Amino acid sequence: MAGKSVKKHGVTTRQLVDEVPEGCSLPDFEQKPVTMALAEGRNAVLRAVVCGEPLPQVRWQSSQGDLSNSSKYQLLSAPGSREHALQINKLTGEDTDKYYCVAVNPYGEALCSARLTVIEVGFRKKRKRNTEPQEDLSKELMDLRRMLRKSAPPPKKKMDPEQVWQLLMSADRKDYERLCIQYGIADFRGMLRKLEKMRRERDDRMAQYVNAVSNTKQMKVTKEGVAFFELDLDLKDPESNVYLYKDGEMVPYSSESHAKRSVRRLGKHYHFQIQDLWPEDAGLYQVKVEDAEVFSTELEASAIPPRVVVPLSEARCEERGDAVFACTLSNPCPHAAWHFKHQPLQPSDKYEASVSPDGLTHQLVVRGARLSDMGPYSLDTGLHVSSAWLVVETGQDQGPLTTSADHQAQGRRAGAEGRPGGGGRGQDAPRSPRGRHKIGTGCFCEEGRAPQGHFSRELADTEARLGEAATLSCTLSRDLGPGAWFKDGVQLSTQDGLVFEQEGLVRRLLIAHAQGTHAGRYSFVAGDQKSEATLTVRDPPVIAPDVMERLQEPLVVKAGKPLSVKIAFESRLPVQAAWTKDGAAVDGAGGRGAQVALGDGFARLCLPSASRRDGGQYSVTLRSQGGSVQAGLTLHVIDKPQPPQGPLEVQDCRGAGVCLRWGPPRDDGGRALEHYVVERRQAGRSTWLKVGQPPADATSFTDAQVEQGRKYAFRVRAVTSEGPGEALESEEVLVAPEARPGPPSAPAILSASSQSITLSWTAPRGPGSAHILGYLVDKRKKGSNTWAAVTEQPVPERKWTVTDLRPDGQYEFRVTAVAPSGPGQPGPPSDPVFARDPMRPPGPVRDLQVTDTSHTSISLRWAPPDTQDADEAQGYVVELCPSDSLEWAPCHAGTVPGTTFTAKGLRPREGYFVRVVAVNDGGRGQPAALDVVVQAMPAQVSPRFLVDSSTTDTLVVRVGDTIRVPVRFEAAPLPEVTWLKDGLPLSQRSVTSTKDGLTQLLVPVAGLSDSGLYCVVLRGPQGQEATHTFALRVAARPQAPGPVHLQENVPGTVTAEWEPSPDEARGVPLHYTVLMRSAAHGPWREVADRVHTTRFTFPGVVPGHEYHFRVVAKNELGASEPSDASQPWCLPRLRDKVPVKPASYREPDRSQKPWFLVGLRSHLLPAGCECCMSCAVRGCPPPRVTWFKNGESLEGRRGAYSTDTLGVCSLVIPGVGPEDSGLYKAVAENALGQAVSTATLLVTDPSS
Repeated sequence: MAGKSVKKHGVTTRQLVDEVPEGCSLPDFEQKPVTMALAEGRNAVLRAVVCGEPLPQVRWQSSQGDLSNSSKYQLLSAPGSREHALQINKLTGEDTDKYYCVAVNPYGEALCSARLTVIEVGFRKKRKRNTEPQEDLSKELMDLRRMLRKSAPPPKKKMDPEQVWQLLMSADRKDYERLCIQYGIADFRGMLRKLEKMRRERDDRMAQYVNAVSNTKQMKVTKEGVAFFELDLDLKDPESNVYLYKDGEMVPYSSESHAKRSVRRLGKHYHFQIQDLWPEDAGLYQVKVEDAEVFSTELEASAIPPRVVVPLSEARCEERGDAVFACTLSNPCPHAAWHFKHQPLQPSDKYEASVSPDGLTHQLVVRGARLSDMGPYSLDTGLHVSSAWLVVETGQDQGPLTTSADHQAQGRRAGAEGRPGGGGRGQDAPRSPRGRHKIGTGCFCEEGRAPQGHFSRELADTEARLGEAATLSCTLSRDLGPGAWFKDGVQLSTQDGLVFEQEGLVRRLLIAHAQGTHAGRYSFVAGDQKSEATLTVRDPPVIAPDVMERLQEPLVVKAGKPLSVKIAFESRLPVQAAWTKDGAAVDGAGGRGAQVALGDGFARLCLPSASRRDGGQYSVTLRSQGGSVQAGLTLHVIDKPQPPQGPLEVQDCRGAGVCLRWGPPRDDGGRALEHYVVERRQAGRSTWLKVGQPPADATSFTDAQVEQGRKYAFRVRAVTSEGPGEALESEEVLVAPEARPGPPSAPAILSASSQSITLSWTAPRGPGSAHILGYLVDKRKKGSNTWAAVTEQPVPERKWTVTDLRPDGQYEFRVTAVAPSGPGQPGPPSDPVFARDPMRPPGPVRDLQVTDTSHTSISLRWAPPDTQDADEAQGYVVELCPSDSLEWAPCHAGTVPGTTFTAKGLRPREGYFVRVVAVNDGGRGQPAALDVVVQAMPAQVSPRFLVDSSTTDTLVVRVGDTIRVPVRFEAAPLPEVTWLKDGLPLSQRSVTSTKDGLTQLLVPVAGLSDSGLYCVVLRGPQGQEATHTFALRVAARPQAPGPVHLQENVPGTVTAEWEPSPDEARGVPLHYTVLMRSAAHGPWREVADRVHTTRFTFPGVVPGHEYHFRVVAKNELGASEPSDASQPWCLPRLRDKVPVKPASYREPDRSQKPWFLVGLRSHLLPAGCECCMSCAVRGCPPPRVTWFKNGESLEGRRGAYSTDTLGVCSLVIPGVGPEDSGLYKAVAENALGQAVSTATLLVTDPSS
């Protein structure tokens, strides 16, 4: 949308048209100029690359001003190029600034910036200070004298502190220091913290109306004296009202550009301006959306151009007399200058200029006036000029000019009335003796002219409505005849439909019905003098009187209903209509808000769906070239009331019910409140129940129909003639019940028997326990969860005897306090108690003895006491007494239920006396003690080995294995352990260890030298010894026997003889096993085992059969390698010769070309793995298989090999790498043809 600004990535783009044509685009930056810091004296180059269709034009500018100095700034760009550069030559400290690059095409503009910082070198700074020109002290002294003649400006209106903070929130950060100094804020850090907090609060308030506020510009005053500020407002609801406030009070504004305060809106952009500035216009201006403040800015009084309050008036003096001119301004203007005949006046003895102490009144004294000094004098403030004539009188011309005294009085009255209507240069109130007066416009326009003797009152500019009468008149100073009237230089006559009147010295021109052709420049000529004036004929639009009369009555419409207001008018010229609401322009662009339309002879205002905020004062201004007319109307929108103001306070009134309080609704919908409706809902339910209808002037209500202990929610609605409004609902609230008494203490057992148990307790404390009516007592069996009432009625005393008990039953009791509000919480249960008669104390324990001791504990065991003369024991108490003390103390808490106990935590090697006491409900029995002192130390145990039936006396270990022999034992204390081998200490190769009743022998690698007799010796502190012996033999598999020889010692048998194994000569026990098979490839079978000689005879030899023999040496560790006979044994078979005719047989043709039974498969493997590709191929004759990779043969390649076993062909790559990836092919060939199988290998890289 046109006017929309978007800031993204440091580039602000603004669209200048509503829609960008297809194929075109807004300008943008592909490369932005970068911020840089350079040393003084160097050249800086800022580069930017732009884009857009069409290609945008680029210009550069800075914050300090233009870049017109071509020797300092050079713009570098080729025609049609997208790259543009700004070169700044010979940098100085003054070049530190923010530079802007602007790209513009017909559809939009883009702007970005970069900061240039110039680093000044030390001696350059010093040289710069030394070369600065010295100020002219005489000029400074003159300025000081001028300032001393002027007093300080009037005190500035003190701004409210809250407004100062609002101003700081919208100000730029660079202005913080100036504003803090201006308004006396000393804590700069505290100011920043408070601003941050206030910004967050403001953003929260703005969030419900505004999406974003951007592109804000503070108040500025133009050279023409117009103040303006700008901002972009992204409203959530286009119908939201935008208000303008000055110093906390709302001020009206209009969409008309000629209004005092106006706003020009373009999309989201708002441009506020204030014209005709006066000192009272200074102050803090704020923009609010609904009730949320979004922007603040200040118009300072010092920025308002001075205005003429009391203009100059005509001065008269005699020749060589003094003339005085005085002019009063709205605020001090040090640069105001006096002029004579449009030439500046220099202070001298003839012209004396002065300023009043308040700096507002400027005075000029003309000393010794002569005829040459007669003429127009003016005071120029730069924006406004006030002029008046000096008339130097002589005795001859005092008479003809006496009529100018009337004009002086008019000028003074006009100055006293205040502001002139026009704001342009030279439009102040006074008139010269021959000035022109424009009537009907409320302003004066002065044109300095020399005084004339023919006119005492000249023609004045006049306005007339179309069709009405118009009159032009002037007064002569003496009778010069009828004179002549002219219009636009053409003389007029009565034939033109005009009437000329002459009454004394007054000459009039009458127009009965002014028409558009009558407008023009009229002049009256008398003698050689002429007076001119302009007649303007206005033809504004006309609204019928009946329409204006109907608009006087307020319009009333219900919310949500449509509204259409049509205002008919008549006009012969094109008309423009501008609607305002409460001084703000109505944007009738469409949507859900107000819509305006202008038709042929009517202006319409439509509200598709009226709402409460649409109510207010509406006005429409119909303007054409012939003038303007305005009509207004009042709109009242009626709606249901808003919910009452919350929060809805709900208070428990303690027995009287629930008290509700609320505030009246913020908006009653335009109708008077009739009453409120109060409703109640119980927690967990969805139904609301009406409980009351308070009157309109009541904002509280008490609901007495609530139940204690329940939760309720309440809501309140306001009701008018339009119906009930929305409800104000509360949170769920609990109606607290009356305080109940607290729990009493746990009952104490005073006495117990098989018939009754007597209890006592203490009263409860806390709220509700002041008035106790009595107590309820409950009982239960131990282990049960069910309580039974003992008393049906409350017991007044805090003591009670419980009967109705089962003998030997174990019971628990509790007590509940009862108050007027009801029973409270039950108290804690009592300790379990048996309903039995008192018991007799038990007798002493029997057979007390120590079962074990250690350095920190003593274990005891005993038998229960005899029950013939006493009752059974319910528990036991073990007591210890150190040998150096006389006090017995229990070594545990409570009682010991069993007849064993271990006392722990004792001091090592400390002696203790020990005794055990049996206890029951009847008391403690007689203690049973040990007669000796028990030492807290382990008992001595003689060393002995823990050897069972699974332990063997002989161990056999293979050579090279690890020997690990564990031996368990028991002894206390730990004995000395010694290992021996063959009666001697172990070698360094052997390692022994002992810990916690286990000693172990460890030989990492067994050798033949480790064989022998091992002995373990345990030796206690008192000399006790224990010995364990075992034999260890380290052996190896036997070596193979010598060659095997076969011979026939006995017909029908074969005898095998062999050389013994070399191990047999070293005394290693072994034996031999003989194996035989009757065919070259048949299985071996054992024919003899455990042969301890080197000879074996095999009987039953069958002639014609071959016999193969082998011999193996064996021991307990395994068998040796076999030793085979060099030749098989065979006896020839003797048979008769029988002629045999062989059968004829023809071998079948099995020739076949190669083909693959199983083809190759593709592989996906990580680098480093082994790859094996296999296939199965058949063919006759057997084919030859050749391997290829990517079409190249792999024969002779290193790193890969192939195999072919009975038609199963494999290619093996031990460690694949990425270079092995590819297409592999196996080609099988024989004389009949070939076959091909392919597969793919992919190798992945683990690092990727």
